[in-house]
Amino acid sequence: MNVVSEHATVLLIGASRGLGHALAAEYIDRGSHVVATVRGPGRTALHDLQQTAGGRLEIEHVDMNAPEQIHALRERLGARRFDLLFVNAGVTNRQEETTADVTTDEFTRLMITNALSPMRVIETLGELVDPDGTVAVMSSGQGSIANNERGGFEIYRASKSALNQLMRSYAARHRDDPRALLLLAPGWVKTDLGGPNARLTIDESIPNLVTTVDAQRGRGGLQYLDYLGRTVAW
Repeated sequence: MNVVSEHATVLLIGASRGLGHALAAEYIDRGSHVVATVRGPGRTALHDLQQTAGGRLEIEHVDMNAPEQIHALRERLGARRFDLLFVNAGVTNRQEETTADVTTDEFTRLMITNALSPMRVIETLGELVDPDGTVAVMSSGQGSIANNERGGFEIYRASKSALNQLMRSYAARHRDDPRALLLLAPGWVKTDLGGPNARLTIDESIPNLVTTVDAQRGRGGLQYLDYLGRTVAW
């Protein structure tokens, strides 16, 4: 069992399905206590997981794109403290859409959900993380400008690059922060977002990703890492 995750407290934003749900399951399996959020009022796979989590999974309802709901969650959590805040969020659009044909509404949707809202969560909930804890956000290898040699997914790539830039600004404003700050690339994973042709299964990505997060605890400053702990070029 992983000695970092065991008995850790995790605040996981965006866990109703896909990578977020897999993260919740992995942390619970490693012995953590998880507070995880879903957006809507309906039952999700996370509720099924709660039935077998032995009391170590709490579910909160938050639409990350609604700032007032983020602040309400902050009030509900009160004086609680966490070892890890992990913000998992991501939407995509059609791969072939470019700036020439994407609608303004669709461009805005991706930028708000993939870049602005995750940073609003960190700004609002980051103070709940212990000084020796970790603040992590799910980015993507497609957010790398240096590695973009094939194009495709232009708007999605731009939104993740914007997230990376905003996180660097956050790190610059908190340069004396002792916490580990992580931008994470989980790889191309078979989920609703990644699609059936993705290279990795959830079981190939998420356990390695959690191990990577655990390994960074106590290392202050910002890093952009993939699921195997390798540095991703900005």
